[in-house]
Amino acid sequence: MYRKADLKKHLEQLGVLPQDTLLVHSSMKAIGPVEGGADAVLDAFSEYLAEGLLVLPTHTWAQINAEYNIFDVENEPSCVGLLTNLFRKRPGVVRSWHPTHSVAALGRDAREFASGEEQFDTPCPREGCYGKLYDRRAKVLFLGVPLTRNTLIHGVEEWAKVPRRLTEHHQPLKIRTPDGRLLDRPMRRHRAPIRGISDNYDKLDEPLLALGIAVRGRIGDAESILIDVAPMVDLTMEFLRRNPDLFLDREPIPRQWYARRG
Repeated sequence: MYRKADLKKHLEQLGVLPQDTLLVHSSMKAIGPVEGGADAVLDAFSEYLAEGLLVLPTHTWAQINAEYNIFDVENEPSCVGLLTNLFRKRPGVVRSWHPTHSVAALGRDAREFASGEEQFDTPCPREGCYGKLYDRRAKVLFLGVPLTRNTLIHGVEEWAKVPRRLTEHHQPLKIRTPDGRLLDRPMRRHRAPIRGISDNYDKLDEPLLALGIAVRGRIGDAESILIDVAPMVDLTMEFLRRNPDLFLDREPIPRQWYARRG
């Protein structure tokens, strides 16, 4: 049975700093038994990052579509796990207004960080929250989940303008704001020549670990990976310049593309 203090210690040992901006992709089940349950996990992260910014995805891409097309910022459930749904309803947490790829943030500059996503028509705009993670030199923690959950790589493919990664057409989505307004937000969606392109994002594991951009550790029982966002994005951009379709297959990334850096 883990306590809050144990989880904070694990964050410290992994290399998370109290002043970091930290995005967390999570599996509560993977952490194991925690005294106080999921709320205690969120307490541990929030308290540890009291000087920083804690960010969790609160995506709704699984249910928002052309027919069910109104994203209610305050009430629409997240499709990416228990911790994300508990977190978005906590006092002080601010949710971005992105109809399919919203995030929720707590801490330093949370409102500024989460603002403005209703202005853009793609899942991970460079000027949106995922781009702001790069600008803030954030870290991303994969807490008991693999790098196949790495939404940032969708963003990198989008920013690199890799062909055939976004729909040409827009879905007629809408946003219900916390003050009750209804905003039109036509939105392009992710697409790819193969189904489940993100299942190949774990090809980045080996180069990121080899270059020290990522480190492995444990939070509770959860095998976890902590990654520095900016060098991950820069490296992935370099890889995509070499091969824009890098993530369309399971072929490993050639070692010579990154071994020379070591």
